[in-house]
Amino acid sequence: MERINAAVPELDLVLPTEAQWEYACRAGRDGMTYYQGEAGRKHIAWFHENSGSETHPVKQLRCNDWGLYDMLGNVLEWCVDDWREYIKAPVTDPAGALDSAQRVLRGGSWNSGARDVRAAYRHANAGDSRLYDIGFRCARVRP
Repeated sequence: MERINAAVPELDLVLPTEAQWEYACRAGRDGMTYYQGEAGRKHIAWFHENSGSETHPVKQLRCNDWGLYDMLGNVLEWCVDDWREYIKAPVTDPAGALDSAQRVLRGGSWNSGARDVRAAYRHANAGDSRLYDIGFRCARVRP
């Protein structure tokens, strides 16, 4: 993103926070996925049971209500937050520390079981990991 921001500074792209990622994924819904029902996952997400063990081009399955594709499955997506345990009290847009060795990944991947392909799924990995089922989604946040 640094190269893109340097070439087109007005874009001001960032990695989303966990809260921003989940908000975009849910697109105004409160269910586990943006297409309701267990059988529905195959219509919105590539996961272990339907992926053929590979990453797929975007826009092959249904998008969420805001027109965002592949928010669940296909590849785990990096968030800017470092891993932290959630607290029980309600919080608005919590931001994790940036000093942990573990970074947050969201959404599940083609290598995940169906139960992990949901809006609340969280995973952590070393921030410098380069694995076959990890990707990222740029965010553009306006003040």
